[in-house]
Amino acid sequence: MALYLIGDVQGCDDPLRRLLDDIAFSPSRDTLVMLGDLVNRGPASLAVLRRVQGYGAAAQSLLGNHDLHLLGVAHGARKAGRKDTLREVLDAPDRSALLDWLRHQPMALHRRLGGGDLLMVHAGVLPQWSVADTLAAAGELESVLRGPSLADFLQTMYGNAPAQWNDALSGSARLRVIVNALTRLRFCSAEGVMEFDSKDGAAAPPAGFMPWFDVPGRATAVATVAFGHWSTLGWKSRPDLLSTDTGCVWGGCLSAVRIGPTLQDRELIQVDCPQAQKPG
Repeated sequence: MALYLIGDVQGCDDPLRRLLDDIAFSPSRDTLVMLGDLVNRGPASLAVLRRVQGYGAAAQSLLGNHDLHLLGVAHGARKAGRKDTLREVLDAPDRSALLDWLRHQPMALHRRLGGGDLLMVHAGVLPQWSVADTLAAAGELESVLRGPSLADFLQTMYGNAPAQWNDALSGSARLRVIVNALTRLRFCSAEGVMEFDSKDGAAAPPAGFMPWFDVPGRATAVATVAFGHWSTLGWKSRPDLLSTDTGCVWGGCLSAVRIGPTLQDRELIQVDCPQAQKPG
């Protein structure tokens, strides 16, 4: 029995199939956690959704910004963009079942392994949030995504403000900060102000900002945080961090990490990916 974490697939089903073959994934034996962005930009989002959904309880997928965007487009909160590749999903006969499955996926997951904490998110965690804080914030958002007010929420989901967490936030502003932290975060200030313009690697932060995981005193530094989202960061493994988006849709690799009995027992498995889109 093994736990596998897989970075951003973004609609690239053939690399996902090859990667799962390479790790000999068995839904009757293993557990699979996709770290968000199952869909969009790549050529086969529908096949990816059907594949992961088909594994039943053996697979979960964190919701990434592109997955939430699919829900937004499907509910009329946003028009599809020029580079979006969501039409096949939206026209599928099993669209309703797939979208219902998607909105019931988690925003964050936590496991206790070998005496350590593994926290899994799509993008990042605000520096003042502990593991418990992150799971509580994720739970707030999950209850809305799974409830009757989904369509109303999606109308207010998009936007960069507020850029900083405050416990007193409420309503759509509070949920938007949670969405942006968990699905879009790369850089923030020491005070936790988020920056959304830069998509460069960690070595080139905007003035006054730093990678979220390098903020001094970050409350989740006691855990290992596994995430995707940041293809220009690429693979990064250190005791408190696992970065898994290795740019599959851009012609990089699709990466899986086997997590062993302890959080320091990690094995990286990768497959090459054809370029589905050009950056920019």
